[in-house]
Amino acid sequence: MMMKHHLYYFWGICLLLLPLAAFAHKPSDSYLFLQDQPDGKTGLRWDIALRDLEQAIGLDSDADGKITWGELQRKQAALDAYALSRLHLQQGGTACQPQTTGLQTETHTDGGYAVVMMDAGCPATASGALQVEYSLLFDIDPTHRGILLDQRADSGAASYIFSTDHPTQELTVQNSGWLSVLLTYIREGVYHILIGFDHLLFIAMLILPAVLVLKKRQWEQVESFRPALMNLLKVITAFTVAHSITLSLAVLGVVDLPSRLVEAAIALSIIVVAVNILYPIITHDHWKLAFVFGLLHGFGFASVLRDLQMPAGALAEALFGFNVGVELGQLLLVLLVFPLAYLLRPTRFYRVGVLNGAASITVVLAGLWFVERAFNTKLLWS
Repeated sequence: MMMKHHLYYFWGICLLLLPLAAFAHKPSDSYLFLQDQPDGKTGLRWDIALRDLEQAIGLDSDADGKITWGELQRKQAALDAYALSRLHLQQGGTACQPQTTGLQTETHTDGGYAVVMMDAGCPATASGALQVEYSLLFDIDPTHRGILLDQRADSGAASYIFSTDHPTQELTVQNSGWLSVLLTYIREGVYHILIGFDHLLFIAMLILPAVLVLKKRQWEQVESFRPALMNLLKVITAFTVAHSITLSLAVLGVVDLPSRLVEAAIALSIIVVAVNILYPIITHDHWKLAFVFGLLHGFGFASVLRDLQMPAGALAEALFGFNVGVELGQLLLVLLVFPLAYLLRPTRFYRVGVLNGAASITVVLAGLWFVERAFNTKLLWS
């Protein structure tokens, strides 16, 4: 009876994770930059992904799958109205009247963005903290994030993140310290690993075989807890060190790889690890495989911080906090899966049904992701 309960619990976790397949690509984000203008007013630059605007207001008038500058210009009035309806500012309790002042385009790590230039429209007599209420795309995509960098002279380059749970932020000096930035990005790191189903699936493919050992190319149970734990620690540590290295290099601009190449390579890494479970080629030192592919996953994690273009003063805290958050999210998955895997390891059900079954499903899913990313097409709902 106890084993039956364990099985229900294990598959319950799997079922909870399956819907996250929709988030295997970079999550939906927009980027806001508050800046002082020469005339003393507050300017706002708002970068919104073209793919998100296509969902919200429709840009691709000829339905050819490409959004041109001409199509964007023809929809400028609708875009301005949509943006202004999803952003409300107050300063010292006095409502501001934002106005759009221009439209540009920009390329981020995940594709094209419309850049809406705005005047915050706060009265010259208004004083006190600026309060921002953000609701872009929340009715379409509840996982969407708005990431604001306050670059005004008296802000200390503070960063704020808007979500359905936190649609309103008060931009004060008290919220601009290093601790605030650190905590904000720890939360964001946890969030991004938990909705990054491709990263979670890769980690799961490292955890599941850690409680087994290969003998004559057949998976057999590890006899005791210590060697199982050591197997896990080796592969997870290697993955952590590797993605921390490339996350830092990418965010700091030392190494820059095309997003499409990175995402396709991540999908391929998942296929390789899953196939190695089904048909073991690398039979020992799996931590080396985790390290090599962890370097790829670090580039995938870096996109959010790279697109924000934070100044060096705030980047260190954001980078460290984001990395800590990723590790905490990763640890949560380990704590959920590893104890169950260890308890179930003596059973044929685990070795065949769970391990081989999960690896087979993973090969199919990651194969579809690879085709989508490598050939810029869409096969799965996402």
